[in-house]
Amino acid sequence: MWWRVCAGNSGSTVEYVVAVGANLGNAAQVVNEALANVAEKLDGSLVGRSSLFRTAPVGGPDQPDFVNAVAIVNSELEPRNVLTRLQAMENDAGRIRDVRWGPRTLDLDVIVAGQVVSDDPVLTIPHPRAHERAFVLVPWLEIDPSAQIPGVGSVRDLVDAGFDQQDITLVES
Repeated sequence: MWWRVCAGNSGSTVEYVVAVGANLGNAAQVVNEALANVAEKLDGSLVGRSSLFRTAPVGGPDQPDFVNAVAIVNSELEPRNVLTRLQAMENDAGRIRDVRWGPRTLDLDVIVAGQVVSDDPVLTIPHPRAHERAFVLVPWLEIDPSAQIPGVGSVRDLVDAGFDQQDITLVES
């Protein structure tokens, strides 16, 4: 199993970075609710959660801006189980997957799982485009200034390098 090879014995606590976003309905409320519930859904503990940020959509059809955030959760679940539970949260929020990169009631992505590096077709870790996305990196850096993407490098260095045409603004509380 790729998980045991990469992460050691089952039962080890893994630090998951989870990106949270929404751009349909009351997106800020949906993102806040997901942040409040994600650790419980992963049978874990919340290490940190970022502020909410507003970003323009990247790719896909014309659609409303997103509200994004990041949560860090410690869990003993294996990455595929984490993915399954995150997708269940999306489904519970009314997520419909009919347009690639289309509008979403809730979007939850595993960005990293500790130091796991995997090209599993079901769940690639680290997330293959995380290093290009201000809406992932800026909120993550806010709660973990020493964050690293395995095989890529420092989140701070990536943020400092800038993001062409990716506006990101803090959402007022």
